[in-house]
Amino acid sequence: MAFTGFGEYAIDFFDGLVVDNSKAYWQEHLPTYTTDVRAPMEALLAELLEEFGDFGEGKVFRPYRDVRFARDKSPYKTHCAAVVERGRGGGAFYVEVGPAGLRVGGGCFHLAPDQLARFRRAVDTDVHGAELADLVAELRDAGFEIRGDRLRTRPRGFAADHPRIELLRHRTLYALFTWPPDDALHERTCLDRVRTAWRTLRPINDWAAAHVGASELPRR
Repeated sequence: MAFTGFGEYAIDFFDGLVVDNSKAYWQEHLPTYTTDVRAPMEALLAELLEEFGDFGEGKVFRPYRDVRFARDKSPYKTHCAAVVERGRGGGAFYVEVGPAGLRVGGGCFHLAPDQLARFRRAVDTDVHGAELADLVAELRDAGFEIRGDRLRTRPRGFAADHPRIELLRHRTLYALFTWPPDDALHERTCLDRVRTAWRTLRPINDWAAAHVGASELPRR
């Protein structure tokens, strides 16, 4: 099925789920989720994989939250997301639809201990660290937000005056761009937005794949 945009009631569905995150709401509005959200996301991802499938496998995330260790026991995610990645942490092409609109992202959304060690070793080098600093600056200039979990102080073993200390403080590092809800969300133009943004994100994902890679530790 060709992607033609998210359904008319996609945002309304999530707005309602934010207010009433219950099984009763979910079951009552499941047809809307299936036709206006899930099916379009699957179609969008299928078309994007034609260009970005070389980077890794694509999947649409399950709508259910893992609440085993969470204080918030709300059962459902208030967005629908998809990703293309080889393994967690080693770069990812991300897309999400939810109350905020359409969001895309790329980079290291998760870093296991071995990945974090490789990330910091690469940032510490003049060649690879400077390359990442340039990529981050270019993404900021393009309007992306640079986010990630960061230490409040310098990581152990690195000087406070290291030229890339701000990057070294990151325990995750990724870039995000968001379009608020508009008519384009419900049109094929939405595909063009995501594809163009993912092309802009490819260099930082390639950096992550080359210098961080997938974790070699067993998944918990």
